[in-house]
Amino acid sequence: MTRNIDRLLDVMARLRNPDGGCPWDLEQTYRTIAPHTIEEAYEVADAIEKDDKAALREELGDLLFQVVYYSQMAREEGLFDFDEVAGVITDKMIRRHPHVFGPEEVKSSDQQTSRWEDHKAAERAAKAAEEGRAPSALEGVIAGLPALTRALKLQNRAARVGFDWTDARDILDKIEEEVQELRAEMDAGSGQERVADELGDLLFALVNLARRMKVEPETALRGTNAKFERRFHRIEALLSAEGRKPQDATLDEMEAMWQQAKREERGEA
Repeated sequence: MTRNIDRLLDVMARLRNPDGGCPWDLEQTYRTIAPHTIEEAYEVADAIEKDDKAALREELGDLLFQVVYYSQMAREEGLFDFDEVAGVITDKMIRRHPHVFGPEEVKSSDQQTSRWEDHKAAERAAKAAEEGRAPSALEGVIAGLPALTRALKLQNRAARVGFDWTDARDILDKIEEEVQELRAEMDAGSGQERVADELGDLLFALVNLARRMKVEPETALRGTNAKFERRFHRIEALLSAEGRKPQDATLDEMEAMWQQAKREERGEA
């Protein structure tokens, strides 16, 4: 019986076959496919957020197809194939889990996280040595990450070498400081560049607080986005019951409905 992964690899090869393949698939490159990969990863996250297991299965398939796509293009160029990609990640997982596949002992997930980062740091240092340069604690935090995620990773890296706040309350003080600096720029009528700079500092400090409180900022913001969407839909529903739309209501009216939506969510209405 043919395994489904083999069927998928065959389908991809046929799509990219110059003799009878799909014209659109034949035109694609690594760069043109990359945005689709990012989109598919977010769709996986969305299915998880909605606890939709059927959608998750489908979205994971879409994401896997992205890996197969890149692997097929690389195979055509004589670089590597899907089996080599699977081999590289398998070897890496074995190497980074010596407590499972070797003699080391790990007694907690926190200890494992620390060991994992140690292994990654050693790999980065080895790569830097091969290239004849000094390693950096911030090396490998790619620029293409979402800004909140990249800020979190940069702060985690800096914290590992001791550049970190010792108390979360100190970060709250820093946040208040950044708010005052932003307010000063706004009061002074500063240009957008100065305001954006101060706003960026404030966001960075908020990510730092989230990190200290063990809250993933992207997840927290997604939750708040969903909450805003849910409550705004309630405002629209309340207005619709009156034969109106949001643009027909005043801000005070919509604020009152927002507060009503909050009370309903808390079971207070």
